[in-house]
Amino acid sequence: MTDTSSLSRRRLLQAGGAFGLAVAAEPLVATGAHAAAVERPTTVVTDLGPGLVQFSLMSGLLVGDTVYIGSRNLNPPSVIGFHLPSRKVVSHTTFDAGPEPSIQALAAGPTGRYLYVGFLVKADQGKPNLFRWDLKSPDKPAVAIGRTEDRDIRDLAVAPDGVVYAVGGAPGKAPVLWEYDPSTSAVTNRGTPDPKATLARAVAASDTAVFFGAGSVLAGGGGASKASLFAFDRATHTFTSVVPKEMEKDPSLRELTVMDGHLVVGTSGGVDPAKFAVMDLKDLSSYTVVPTDGKTVKSFAADDDRIYFASETGVNAYSKADKTISPVEFDGPDLGEIWGVDHVDGKLAVVSGYGFVAEIDVSAKTSVVTDLHDAGAVAGPQAGMGIAAGRGYVYLGGNGAISRRSLRTGEVVNLQAPGEAKDAEVIEGCLYTGQYNAQGIWQYDPAKRQQPRQAAHFPSEQNRPLDLSWDPDNELLLVGVQSDTEGGGALWTYSPKTGKSASYVNPIDDVQLVRAVVNRDGVAYLGGDNASKEGPRATIVAVDPVTGKEKWRVDPQQSAGVAALAVQGRYLYGLTTAGKLFVVDVKTRKVVHTADVGSVSKGFAAMVVNRGVVYGVSDTTLFRFHPKTFAVTTVVAGINGAWYSGPHVNVYRGRLYTLRDHNLVEVDDRPSH
Repeated sequence: MTDTSSLSRRRLLQAGGAFGLAVAAEPLVATGAHAAAVERPTTVVTDLGPGLVQFSLMSGLLVGDTVYIGSRNLNPPSVIGFHLPSRKVVSHTTFDAGPEPSIQALAAGPTGRYLYVGFLVKADQGKPNLFRWDLKSPDKPAVAIGRTEDRDIRDLAVAPDGVVYAVGGAPGKAPVLWEYDPSTSAVTNRGTPDPKATLARAVAASDTAVFFGAGSVLAGGGGASKASLFAFDRATHTFTSVVPKEMEKDPSLRELTVMDGHLVVGTSGGVDPAKFAVMDLKDLSSYTVVPTDGKTVKSFAADDDRIYFASETGVNAYSKADKTISPVEFDGPDLGEIWGVDHVDGKLAVVSGYGFVAEIDVSAKTSVVTDLHDAGAVAGPQAGMGIAAGRGYVYLGGNGAISRRSLRTGEVVNLQAPGEAKDAEVIEGCLYTGQYNAQGIWQYDPAKRQQPRQAAHFPSEQNRPLDLSWDPDNELLLVGVQSDTEGGGALWTYSPKTGKSASYVNPIDDVQLVRAVVNRDGVAYLGGDNASKEGPRATIVAVDPVTGKEKWRVDPQQSAGVAALAVQGRYLYGLTTAGKLFVVDVKTRKVVHTADVGSVSKGFAAMVVNRGVVYGVSDTTLFRFHPKTFAVTTVVAGINGAWYSGPHVNVYRGRLYTLRDHNLVEVDDRPSH
């Protein structure tokens, strides 16, 4: 649903920055021995302005009459106080937490004086990740009170005696239950109850126990555990598994809350939908489990008769009397990804990832929606996701939004799209995106006055699209996919002409995800990676995208997984996350060249073909390969794009589009070869 007033505000918000910077072109001389012989610069970089500007959020919690909301993917990060009676932002505090910070965890102390804040960051710099804000003195900034050894804090809970518990995780480590005692200021490791879990996202506390919910919603498959729920005895410091058997096959515990003598539980769904449960605190073996129609169950609130929760379909209500679930109906807009649900005086305060708060009158089925930027929240440029260009526009994906920038006027409009556009392509003027989490393929036609819509959906366990490629021979959009919960991945295909789609699960093997996909002459080439430490990786598989049948495969003998692929002529270029280049002759199916290109690319990367040359972008550098010798040349050093989950680059009319820091840039590169 289009909110025209909000759309106009967002259009003006970004347009000023774009117009102010679009005229500034920077001529850069390409490196290499041939540069001296060129009379004019071969590379021109034009700054187009901030890529995606919004107030993005990842948490919401009602304390008194104010909803406190934590920012997402903004720097500096902030918590704002949205006052429900006045519908204004009346307080805020900012933090120094680390790169690309987000606030998923908020919890209030038992008296409501203190708000505890936990952080997610892209890289651990050793900074505090646990903070406290005194809500009686909101003009004073939040203060750092400690650090867990896990990089990320996903959830916080405060026991009735004021002791704080935190859970989260770090890549490659099993999650820990952390305890912060305000009386001593000590942060204590209380143990790892599930050594096979990859992430903990839920914690709740009572007088006597702490409940720890974990699983493997990230880096699943192999030997990783499914949903786990443990009760930690605060007196004896021992853990006991209490997960309902009906939930054991779900990928992960998603939400826990103690209310009215019960433990309320929600899971993340995978192959099966998510589940909701109510457990008796006096006898945890006495419980009710109800399946839902959604992929996630989170954000609990309650009145006398119902327990409310959020899913990707909206807000739902569990009847305490008849133990059934029904949607909460109201007259408002799509809520998108929901990050907070609270109940007060017959109304629900719902915090939407689209950047607004919806106040829903449950009985009247009416709502009032307040845009947080209009209410006083400060917007900022986000780290970007997928990028695409075509038909006079450049698009950049973000959290709950896609920016559309006119290359003619510089006007920028933020479009609504749930989740995250991980990659994108423009096909005959229409934008197509791969949407995380488990949102499938979305489409946007700028010729129509409509928001993006879902064009194709796929099994929810195939949840993370990573790379898109347009196959003009078969007229198919190809998408490489990762399954976070099950391991492995898939190849999706979608026909814009017919609307038909297909999913080919584990086309490489049952552990390798499809990190990259490219095509030539009707053949799709898939590049494998592996989210676990062990097992095969970097396998190249040639597939018929019409049937999903394998044609051939090559193991390039790499120690790290594929980061990106490109095909030019008879050569398939592959970059690995360890900074290695390999080139496969697709006719002979042999590796004909390898090189260490770690000086320009390590970690995730992206490649495209422009003017007969393969270009690549890493977190630090834009570069190209010589079409005959495969030698690498730096095109733009220190590009340092602010990417949320790996860099991207796209081509339109001979120009390259990517990010330099948080700004979109257009690169016109004309090599001499």
